[in-house]
Amino acid sequence: MGNRQRGSLLPGKLISIMSFVNPVNKSICLEQVCESNYLKLFKLIPDLMVFKETAIGLAPHRTTLHLEIIERTPHTLTVELSHCFNKNRDEFMAPAVKIRVYLDAQLAEVLSDHARAGVAQVFKDPGLSREIMNYKWRLNYFLQKWLDHCLKNDYLFSPNAEALA
Repeated sequence: MGNRQRGSLLPGKLISIMSFVNPVNKSICLEQVCESNYLKLFKLIPDLMVFKETAIGLAPHRTTLHLEIIERTPHTLTVELSHCFNKNRDEFMAPAVKIRVYLDAQLAEVLSDHARAGVAQVFKDPGLSREIMNYKWRLNYFLQKWLDHCLKNDYLFSPNAEALA
């Protein structure tokens, strides 16, 4: 992305920026993004392994973050992280991102989000490796930017917040 293009983007237009980010070697970059997402997820939620089912993340003057533990195995953890923009939690949770955390490899990979289905539902033909890689890239790059946003806004999860969920 050249400086001329970057200057024409409006601040906060993540979707516009995402359309310009297109690394040549996506497999290596995707692994690095998943490593980064793992570190950022544990920085945002240091006690992630302590929570049993749900937790709430709070930040001053910000919408509530909700964490739901979907599945726990010896080497993986599947969670959903979402924002709640209304008092009624069932009304509008977005983005709602389902994340598989690989504890042994220290990677966090997006499985799906509120707007996009999982890779297996979208791509029935495993021969479409370029399209699959592009799809995974967009999902995980979004998570990286969202986690940056959450960290910048000082969200705090604690074991006590689990009782509020």
